[in-house]
Parts: sequence; structure tokens; C-alpha cells
Amino acid sequence: MAGTRTSEPLHSELGRWPTERFRADVETTPAAARGSQGGLKTQESRSGGWMGTVFPCVCTNSADSHDVTDYNVPPATRTDDAPEVPPSDQILSVKAVDLLKSRSGINRQSHHTDEFEYDDLILRRGQSFLLEIEFSRPFNPDTDTVQLELQIGPLPQVSKGTHVIIPLARELEDNQWEAKIVHRAGSRVKLSVRSPATAVIGRYKFAVTTHSSRGDFKMEHDPKNDITFLFNPWCESDTVFMEDEELLKEYILNETGKIYYGTEKQIAARTWNFGQFDAGILDACLFVLDRSQMPHSGRGNPVNLVRVISALVNSVDDRGVVVGCWSGDYSQGTAPTAWSGSVDILTRYHRSGGTPVPFGQCWVFSGVTTTVLRCLGIPARCVTNFSSAHDSDVSLTMDLYFDEHMRPLTHLNQDSVWNYHVWNDCWMARPDLPPGMGGWQAVDATPQETSQGVTCCGPASVQAIRDGLVYHNHDTRFIFAEVNSDKIYWQRRADGSFTQVFSERKAIGSHILTKAVGSEEREDITDMYKYPEGSKEERIAVETACRYGSKPNVYLNRQAGDVSVEVSTDGAGLHVGSSASILIVVANRSQSARSAVLHGQIAVMYYTGVVKATIKKDSINVQLMPGEVRTVQWVLTYSDYQDQLVDQAALVMTVAGRVSQTGQVLATQHVFRLQTPDLQIQPEGSAVVGKQLRVKIIFTNPLSKTLNCAVISLEGAGLQTPKRINIGDVARHSTLTLTETIVPFKSGRRKLIANLHCRQLTQVHGVAEVTVRDQL
Repeated sequence: MAGTRTSEPLHSELGRWPTERFRADVETTPAAARGSQGGLKTQESRSGGWMGTVFPCVCTNSADSHDVTDYNVPPATRTDDAPEVPPSDQILSVKAVDLLKSRSGINRQSHHTDEFEYDDLILRRGQSFLLEIEFSRPFNPDTDTVQLELQIGPLPQVSKGTHVIIPLARELEDNQWEAKIVHRAGSRVKLSVRSPATAVIGRYKFAVTTHSSRGDFKMEHDPKNDITFLFNPWCESDTVFMEDEELLKEYILNETGKIYYGTEKQIAARTWNFGQFDAGILDACLFVLDRSQMPHSGRGNPVNLVRVISALVNSVDDRGVVVGCWSGDYSQGTAPTAWSGSVDILTRYHRSGGTPVPFGQCWVFSGVTTTVLRCLGIPARCVTNFSSAHDSDVSLTMDLYFDEHMRPLTHLNQDSVWNYHVWNDCWMARPDLPPGMGGWQAVDATPQETSQGVTCCGPASVQAIRDGLVYHNHDTRFIFAEVNSDKIYWQRRADGSFTQVFSERKAIGSHILTKAVGSEEREDITDMYKYPEGSKEERIAVETACRYGSKPNVYLNRQAGDVSVEVSTDGAGLHVGSSASILIVVANRSQSARSAVLHGQIAVMYYTGVVKATIKKDSINVQLMPGEVRTVQWVLTYSDYQDQLVDQAALVMTVAGRVSQTGQVLATQHVFRLQTPDLQIQPEGSAVVGKQLRVKIIFTNPLSKTLNCAVISLEGAGLQTPKRINIGDVARHSTLTLTETIVPFKSGRRKLIANLHCRQLTQVHGVAEVTVRDQL
């Protein structure tokens, strides 16, 4: 393989990734070689502490993770008969690279990219992969340095994540790009490479650089070695993570679907070919991103990327993919009803160099958007809203104007209600919004109104839409009006002003439908977008939303703000496996009696803010005398949450209601977590460098069910390189006592950290301080 030789030693740009030289076939390393990092992480170790929470990078070893490091990759070994130290009197150049990119190979299979009709290496971020390199001579870990390089975009920069320099390491870390030799034979090495779950998505140029005593080498770029990274909904640390495998089969892997149309009384369906894995589609999707001129450094953020896609699927402003047309004259293109899929549209657009394809209407825009999102790795579905409102003045109501004789004033009636409208839901966490706003997000590529000067819409949290929290980004107001606005009838008075004369509260958003998971049936998801029509929760959501519209006084009540509601928990008293007490405090500061009906619910929530399920709900009738403060206690039992609790045991309680006498809206939200037990770590005896030290680890299972396949990780800088201990099952309410032996290799005050993980219980850890003495 051709390459270039430079006269100066090659080092990582900006000094960000210090080069590591090591002996790949030695399993243990003397203390001096470990450097200032102390203990070295094993490939099984996972992110922990605040850094792992704030900057998650890799999949955990769940049953569905398909991380190639789980496929019995052997430790680094040598099978050649070469001397211990290979000759280094010649430059170390690269003869060949095998990216193991076969569709039937381990990389494509484990990354769920084997369906792509491409021979390239297509991977999902946050997951390890394998590759092989053949050098011009055997690699000498004592004198040779090897780095992998990935570059994306016109001006790759290390600081922006578009120029990635991947060093070799003894063990793979969880929060960065790294590579590890897992096998050596003669002049060939096999590497396991890990990418972070925040990596920029797109097509990277790949290269290998080497440094030896005889000079430097850099492999010339070969397009056949380009690597494409996509979002990874199978990876728990990716913000598009989706837990249910059946949902992933539907919303990522399913290449066909149904789009509903008609009227609320006459619902029909059309089958749509998304074809996200067809030849040319991935190229077209990446081309769409390039046309957007979105900086490559921002292409790891699904929120921003989805917003760009909603703008680029329509041709307004930026000559995007599809030209919208509702005139009925389609003589200059293809009628919207003639399309049956996205493949032809996207490949035409790509082949033409970016000439918009005529014509489309809402279901075409939605079908193409689904294709692009699924292709790039973001779970997506088409959604149809029947009796869909188009709010033109951001009032969050459908306003109909009449003269003094109740004749329509056409020039004022700009709002409209469509028989149906099709948009998309896409799945992601929303770290930019408050907790609970993650999960399904509405995004609409049909050109209707501008958003921040661009014809796009979304992503808007479906949960925020449901609750009327329309001040959250992006375009929540517009989509709320589409599904849950009221029709307000206004009559002109003699003086030219208008007054409300009538309202319809159930005219908008009669059915919201999508294809059911794993079947050809339809699923009604209206309750995800809005509370039941006419319910108190639904009315509260509507009136809350309208306060942030252009007509905030539509539902104006001269109401007193003299009643307050707060939710609190005793953090120290909340433990996994036990009941939790939640206090709802309602205070009446007025001189009159007050009464209210409060609607409360508790939901299990991922730490990213994505709500998994509502586990308890109830209504509370509150009667308050003047000046009275009343406390209502809710008890959440273990049986309420035992089958729903997720990582970090987070829950959110929402309380909303209305004061009967004044109409005052009461609403609050409280996020809390159930504490997990600590591991007890008890060193036995004195700690001396190079001497064995026995450590006892004690753990009591707090749950009334068995913990399956539990694993304890043990590590400590200067004390113990990361070690995994499979302890198997732990019976309910039983106490486990485990004794391990460590050999400290650095003196001073050290910390030994242990962590227990299993599917039923996480976030269990402990720490012990150990003072290590030097040998006498």
C-alpha cells in the first residue's frame, strides 16, 4: 500500500492523545510503565462517576448490545515464531488494511448494518469494531508507534471532533476513541477499536500512521477504506437509545410502512417503501446533510440534525429534496399521489446534484423524512393527525371571524383545518429540555410556516405538547395547535371590535394514528399527544398553552393566585425495594374557603429525561379552610415500580388541578430517585507495595427478588487494575460476602472502588480509603 515518508517524527496533533508504547503480548505491566494513570481499565469496564453520566460513550454489556468485544475476542497473543523483539532496522509501513467490512462479517452484523446494500464499512457509534493491518515487518511495541486517523469534513480539527487520532492502549476506555491489539501474527495485527457514543456521524477518511526509529509513514487515502458512522439506538449511552428490540425492528430496520389518510370518519392507508438500506440511499442522505452546510462538528447532536433534515426535505429556502405543490397542476413533475416510496425521490435528488424533485404533499415529505432518519440511525415513524389545524397567527386557537350578521369575514379567516396531515415522530433524549421531555419528538418537513426564519418544524417533545408546555423548543406551539386547539368563533361589534360568541373544544385532532409495531394494523396514539377530550387535564393543557400564544386572554379568568401546591420527598428515606412516601402540600392563603381536584401521576424515567411508563395515578379532592395548609401523603409501594424501574431509579411526579372557586390552575412537577445500597469494602491488615492485601466486599440485596448474573468491578489507582468478578445470582434479601486479594503497586493514600451491576439493580457502589506503605 502506498504511503508517504516524513523526516520528522509524527506525533498526535495538539498533543491531545499522548502516544502509548507497550508490549502487546504481555498481560501485566510493571508499575513504571503505567505512567501517571495508575490502574489500567479492562475492556469490560464501563463508564462510572460523574464523567460517565455527563459524557456517556459506550454501550453497556446488555444482552442486545452486540459489542464486538463481547464476541470472545482473545487477549493479545502471538502466533509467530519471530524473536521477542522484531528487527527495527527498516521503516514500519502499511502493506494492507482489512476493515472486515463484509456484510456477513462480525462488524456489520453486530452493528446492525448488514442490511445496507453497500460494500463499505458502516458502523454505529458507541460500539467497538475490529480491523486488521499488515505491516512491512513485524510490529515492535518497544520501538514502534501506530496511530489510526479518521477525518471528516472540509477542515478536520481535533478540537471539534472531526479529526480523530486513535492511539493504541492496553485496555479500552469508555469515554474516548481508542484501539487495542487483540492478536498478533507475524507482520499482521488485529485491533479492536472503540468509538464514543457522541461521535460525529458521517463518512470518515481512514488512515494509519506509524513512527519508528527509521522514520515516519502515513498511509495514502483510499476511498475503499472510508468508514461511515451512524447513530446507535442500540447503545444505552447514545441519546437516540431505544430499549425495546421490537420497537427497533419497526422504527429502524423495517423498510416498509403504512401512511394513513382520508377523513376522521373514512380512514384509509397507503403502503410506503422507505427503502433506507437500498443502494444509493445512504449516499443521498449524507448528500442532503452536506447540502444543508451544517458544520460536521454538529452532526453528532440528533436534535440539531433532525431540525436540519426537516428543513432540507422540502425545497423552500434551500433547494431541498421535494417540491411541495397543492395546486392540482402537476404537469411539470410527478403527482404526489403517484409516489409509493422514498427511494426514487432521494436517488433522483442525489444524481441531479441537488435539483429538487417535483412534487410532494404532506405524506411524501413524511415518508422521505422517515427514510432519512432511519437510514442515519434515528428511530422514526410516520404520524397522521385527522382534523389537523393550521394556526397562522400563533394564537394556539383556530379563529373564525364573522361580521355583525354572522357572515364569514374571509379576509380574516387565515387559520385552516386539514382533513388530515402527516408528519413524523422521532425518538431521542432531550438534554436541552427539563427532565421528562425526552422520548418521541414531533418533526414536520411539510412547508407550512417558518421557524427562526427557516421553513422547518421540530423536533418538539410530544410530552410537552400533551401538557401544553409550548414554551419548550422547537415549534411546540405550532404542533400543539395542530392537535389540540379550540375553534373560537368571533363576532364583530358595531364599534369594530370582536367578541367571542361560541367555541368548539373537540373539533381538532380527532385521531392521531401510526402503524402498529410488528403488524400491519394501525395504532391510535392520540393519548400520547393529548389528554382525553374534555377532561380537566386536557382543559388545563389548552389554557396553559394559550397563555403563551398571541391571544393570551382568550381563556382569561379573573382568578386569584392564593392557593399553592408543592411536592416533596425525604431523599434519605427513599430506597430501592422499599415503599416511598411523597408529600403533596396545598396551602390556602386567602380569607375564603377553597376546594380543588388535583390529578397526580408518577412515572418512571430514564436519567436522560425520557419517560418510560406511568406507574401510579390518582385524583385528590382537597377542601381548605381560610389560611389552612394541608398535607396529603402518597405511598409508592415496591410492587408499583418493581417491573418498571430503569437505570438510576429516577421517577417524576406531576400534580395538576384547578381551584373551583377562582379557576386558578395549579401545577407542579417533582423529580426524585430511589437510593440504591452501598457496597461495604473492608481491607484486612496493612497495605504494603508489592504485598498481597485481602479485601472483603459485603453486599445485601434490598429487593424481594433474585439478582441475576451480577458482576462486581474492582479497581483503584495504585491498588488494582480494573477487574471483573462474576458472582452469579444473589438471592432476595440475602447478604453476599466476597474476599478478594489485591497487590498495591503505589504507596500513599489510595481509594479502592467497587461497583455491582446486574439487570435488576444498578448504581450500587462503594469505596474504601487504603494507606499503602513502601516496602522496608
